[in-house]
Amino acid sequence: MQNVIQRNEYLDKMTGKKGNGMIKVITGIRRCGKSFLLFNLFYDHLLESGVKEEQIIMIALDDDLYLKYRDPDELSRYIRGKIVNKDMYYILIDEIQYAITKEELKNPENIRLYNVLNGLMRLRNVDIYVTGSNSKMLTRDVLTAFRGRGDEIKVFPLSFAECFAYMGGDKSEAYEEYALYGGMPLVLTKKSNAEKMTYLQNLFTEVYFKDIVERYDIELPDVLSELTDDLCSSVGSLTNANKISNTLRTVRNLKVSSTTVSNYLNYLIESFLFSNAKRYDVKGKKYFEYPSKYYCTDIGLRNARLNFRQQEETHIMENIIYNELLRREYSVDVGVVEIVEGSGGKRTKKQCEIDFVINKGSKKYYIQSALNVSEPSKLEAELRPLKHTKDFFKKIIIVKTSMKPWTDENGILHLGLYEFLLNENALEL
Repeated sequence: MQNVIQRNEYLDKMTGKKGNGMIKVITGIRRCGKSFLLFNLFYDHLLESGVKEEQIIMIALDDDLYLKYRDPDELSRYIRGKIVNKDMYYILIDEIQYAITKEELKNPENIRLYNVLNGLMRLRNVDIYVTGSNSKMLTRDVLTAFRGRGDEIKVFPLSFAECFAYMGGDKSEAYEEYALYGGMPLVLTKKSNAEKMTYLQNLFTEVYFKDIVERYDIELPDVLSELTDDLCSSVGSLTNANKISNTLRTVRNLKVSSTTVSNYLNYLIESFLFSNAKRYDVKGKKYFEYPSKYYCTDIGLRNARLNFRQQEETHIMENIIYNELLRREYSVDVGVVEIVEGSGGKRTKKQCEIDFVINKGSKKYYIQSALNVSEPSKLEAELRPLKHTKDFFKKIIIVKTSMKPWTDENGILHLGLYEFLLNENALEL
């Protein structure tokens, strides 16, 4: 077993953007490995490529040792004081959101940190890399705030392929471990199941929720908690703010408006805990306003939040496939196909769902996730929406098996789950 997980995919992206005149913004959920990527893997790369230690300026803003540098003016003075000649300096700042105040968030144009970083970029001998765990601060406004000089690198928890490369052993056993505990890097260092469970549960209460409550001045933490439970227990199910608000009111006796629920949903997404997929009308080529599907960024966190009591394999597999598609940089929607049926002179319309409609550049695929299609009726039910798209884009069904890829008489690719997760080019087969 290796001692270090080599996250070459992200390291290659960082080294490929080195010296490109832009601020490299590395985003992702807290504890997914951004700090290790920046301060260990990328730092070692710089040293190996001939950069001297004094040319690397590292600041971890979530560390008490660097508390005063959360003030952008202090941060600027510290960094500029380290730049003493015309050599190239590499500035590595971790958890940059700590240098942005709540008041500044209300008017992003006044965020002082952005002005500090833009000012540093005017120096010809600096290359800046920052990490952050909040997309509102670091994604939505980044292009305007950095005046077109922000370059985002999205980091996800460990993929199954990364975990399997580290763990080795039997694929199916490794997958069951991954489907239970997910891919947060430190989980792999825990020896017992109890340690893994406790670590993941504590991440929610001691890290993520505290961050969100403090950052957004959450007035109803109980609602945030119940909302998170609801999303975790229904990953891959269609929902919206109104539906969740009604559920909280009737089932949990929590009186909360759909507006508050909608805001809290956005906070959970902005903190990278969840992401959502919109519904897309395949034939009408338009999006539905609601409902959407929500998926947890790490399946282990989802399971921990539910005390490992809800193990619906179908939804867990769908969530894992969704996360893998995002990691491979596809845009992902939920497909809706209208099927017209008729008998005896009567015609009825029925909406059927395609789990994922994915796009990257000119490529477009339709994907169904199926736990088991051993019965012909189950297989036909899964293939039916794919057959009715009436277009020529590639259609794929991913099944939880170790089967070799094959294509049926309708041109639909049948792909085993392990093949998909371990082979970056599986969709091209």
